[in-house]
Amino acid sequence: MTIKWEEITKDSRIHLEEVLKLYDEAFPIDIREPHHIFDKALESFGQNPPNTFRFLVGLKNGRPVSFTTGHYLAKANCGFIVYLGTDHHERSKGLGSQALRVIEEYLNRDAVLAGNDSIKAFVLETEKLEAAETEAEREACLKRDHFYKMNGYQIYKDIDYVQPPLNGGNEIIPLKLLIKKRQQSEITAAEVQKLIYAMYVQKYLLVNNISIKELNGCLKAMSIPAAIKTDSTIGKC
Repeated sequence: MTIKWEEITKDSRIHLEEVLKLYDEAFPIDIREPHHIFDKALESFGQNPPNTFRFLVGLKNGRPVSFTTGHYLAKANCGFIVYLGTDHHERSKGLGSQALRVIEEYLNRDAVLAGNDSIKAFVLETEKLEAAETEAEREACLKRDHFYKMNGYQIYKDIDYVQPPLNGGNEIIPLKLLIKKRQQSEITAAEVQKLIYAMYVQKYLLVNNISIKELNGCLKAMSIPAAIKTDSTIGKC
């Protein structure tokens, strides 16, 4: 399948409306974020190192059939892949793996531009199997787990990871944290905590505008000692 990958930026949003329709179709309403969150990420970070936001769309005959978004987190030298979606008519054709490879390449280039030899790792969040309420949800979760494992992502088991409450909710969301190493050295527990802290600041504080009190409550629930402060920045350490 011939796919042309293009990037949506704050100055070039030609395919944005079509991709957001694809996003709404690909994700259940209870886990979707409002469309303005994408605008906020593009405006806040865009392609300006050291911290960036990448929004990539795969085109088949000029029509969006896949998309992926992610942040480069300079403080942790890691990429946080937020969304990966494919038109349901085009699934099981290798598009998901291709999308992962493309965004990993972009985020690794951002790491090099930030002064590193390469990015340290990629991270993403995904649902826990025990959260599945139906057999269909259970099967979908198992398929996702297999897909990410085949693409090099491993569950990080030393932290009971939680996602901050989204969409005005007040309950934290237990999820699995998956990590894919890019460098040979092991990722220490301290580095993972630093990575989660950077995810929380760049994505959930500065883009989603979740309160510092809620975010610090989530960090405490994961036994991460660092606390987000009112003057938190995302500049490179």
